[in-house]
Amino acid sequence: MGRRRRLSGRQLPDARRPAHPPGVDLDGLLSRMKPGAIRAWSWVHKWSSLVSTAFLLMLCVTGLPLVFTHELDHVLLAHEVAAPADPSAPKLNLDQVLNVALARKPGEVPAFMSFDVERPVVNVTSIDPNGPDGKYSFQPIDQFTGEAAPLVAGHPVMEFILQLHTDMFLGLAGMLFLGAMGLLLVAALVSGVVLYAPFMRRLPFGTVRAGKAARTRWLDYHNLLGVVTVAWVLVVGVTGVVNTLAVPIIAYWKDDALKTLTAAYDAPVSLTERSSLDAAVERARQALPGMTLQFVAFPGSTYSTENHYAVFFHGDTPLTEHLTTPALIDARTGELAAVAPAPWYVKTLSLSQPLHFGDYGGLPLKILWALLDLATIVILGSGLYLWWVKHRSARRDAK
Repeated sequence: MGRRRRLSGRQLPDARRPAHPPGVDLDGLLSRMKPGAIRAWSWVHKWSSLVSTAFLLMLCVTGLPLVFTHELDHVLLAHEVAAPADPSAPKLNLDQVLNVALARKPGEVPAFMSFDVERPVVNVTSIDPNGPDGKYSFQPIDQFTGEAAPLVAGHPVMEFILQLHTDMFLGLAGMLFLGAMGLLLVAALVSGVVLYAPFMRRLPFGTVRAGKAARTRWLDYHNLLGVVTVAWVLVVGVTGVVNTLAVPIIAYWKDDALKTLTAAYDAPVSLTERSSLDAAVERARQALPGMTLQFVAFPGSTYSTENHYAVFFHGDTPLTEHLTTPALIDARTGELAAVAPAPWYVKTLSLSQPLHFGDYGGLPLKILWALLDLATIVILGSGLYLWWVKHRSARRDAK
């Protein structure tokens, strides 16, 4: 038998003290947190929550159906993939598809070309250079026949919800405002975690005092759900903030990373000077073998320069399919100008968008995202309820 260690009174377990996770020096933490610090953190938590809660509730409610966008669109629109009349017939090349599209929209110039995954359809997006900014024409064209293909778009209700969730129909200003609300959410989360330790000093972790008054019960539910979901809410909040910065991030990428490619050109390339689009895409494929073609950005569009075709490719795994790499082709000569791997900030944006909606692990991950979203709605609603009850009691006591 080994020698027994004698426990001092300081080492004896005390049933009156709650058990805390190993390695957490809660008593030390509490002893270092002065009443003034607690009041300051309480102020941060209160006002960061109150200012942002209404907008965060809107984002949670609209975000819930957006998690299932693909599934809901499939049900609401009952999409059916139409097989081509003659699958053995030769396809139109990309130059022919582009000419067909521009012939139907005289005066417009091409901006983007994308490719349906499930149909032999090429989508051509064009814009009138003399028309209002942001007003694009979108034409899906059957690559076998050159005829207009059925338009497969999101359901109007889902499109409305997405626009409300993204920018509240206010454009960039709305996106940046929602980004500020996301930063307030982060402040509320951090301050809530800091305040949770002194609040739970005399209670075991996760206690819900079911026999107490309604306000006490809801306070316990609020704190418990908040601590359990804090990591997820932080991830969704931070990725949401990153997504609201998409416009300035892409603008900075163009102005910074692509600046050296435009220095050698005296003037933008005109439509009549442009080389073959089909040859440009084939040259880009050779530069990025094994990757999947995603879309083409024409010279002068958002995702390219004034002098290049930007041909974007992505990987074929659940992670790399969200990471794009453009091959930049000189629009005059058709030669490869550069392969421009996305810098870290563009990669962060590309990964944040699907992570924000749980679009990585199929339906099981989406269901988990939805459950955590519902828990967050309860947290926000209970926070409003607790503030209202406390405010009402304070007013009643002041009378």
